[in-house]
Amino acid sequence: MRINKTLWIGILALFITSELLAQDKKFADQWEYVGIAIDEPGYTVWGSSPVMDEEGKVHLFVARWKGNTVEPGWRSGSEIAHYVGEGPEGPFTFSEVAIAGTGLDTWDRFGAHNPAIHYINGRYVLLYIANDNPNRPAHPSNQKIGMATSESPYGPWKKVNKDGLILDVPKDPQYWNYQASNGVNNPALLKHPNGGYYLYFKSEKAKMGLAVSQSLEGPYVQLPFPVTANDSNIEDGYAFRYKGKFALLTTDNHGMIEEGGGLLWLSDDGITFKEYEKGFHRINAYMPIDMSKVAVHYGPKNLPYAKFERPQLLIIDDKPQYLYVPSGTNVFGGDYTVSYILKYKE
Repeated sequence: MRINKTLWIGILALFITSELLAQDKKFADQWEYVGIAIDEPGYTVWGSSPVMDEEGKVHLFVARWKGNTVEPGWRSGSEIAHYVGEGPEGPFTFSEVAIAGTGLDTWDRFGAHNPAIHYINGRYVLLYIANDNPNRPAHPSNQKIGMATSESPYGPWKKVNKDGLILDVPKDPQYWNYQASNGVNNPALLKHPNGGYYLYFKSEKAKMGLAVSQSLEGPYVQLPFPVTANDSNIEDGYAFRYKGKFALLTTDNHGMIEEGGGLLWLSDDGITFKEYEKGFHRINAYMPIDMSKVAVHYGPKNLPYAKFERPQLLIIDDKPQYLYVPSGTNVFGGDYTVSYILKYKE
């Protein structure tokens, strides 16, 4: 049988070109819009953190508060509500409130916010932030991070260490975030592949820090320096493993790559994050939007684009499969904010 050399060269060239194009696709390009995750009339909806149970149902833990304005509700009236869907794309229905401000003389009297849910060692682990006074100037320097656990996504939730508190600003003036003007917030938990736990958080000058512990419930020991190399604001980190590296998915508030987009930070050790690429685009890149018809509930009203906030990933088979993101802009013109679902295209 004679082999057509020209044909084989053409096939090989096509294969190599396809491989190079696949390698050239960035993380941000792999997302596609699926639909709305949570739309709750009467409530402003914000961060929506997912976890899948053993039956394949997806549970979203969602920051929400009554009314259609972000300020001051997120720091005074926010609660963490539990929604359930048959799969990653929903539809999701309200189940119950998982965590709310105590209303008592405690560190978490107000504003349960920034939910981050995980399933670790047979337990559901819910991280959140809260404060004891939502009024300025006490807020935001009094933001702290808490943790509650449960054997079921439906609760009951037990706060660790009696009051739930696992991280506060350091008392050592040598630390980078000593007396931080924004406290500690945006918790992102990762079980280390070699054992122990890494707790990432946002603090002074909108950089990400790290606290480590051998035990899930702490004590968590902070590192005295920030772990991300950013001079402009980032926030809302989500920690995960990606292609053998430690990864943080954050917002890109002021345009390290694209203002209003997201960043994917990568690190070999999980301690020094200098390498980054675009993590997600603005909303406009994933769906056609008529900016003259949107409803802006938070942020500037004259921007030519809409941006995502508080990215939270659903990891399936050790790979990011879905991204749940709220926005201060309801791109459909609704009276309240909603959270959106993006799917990873592989």
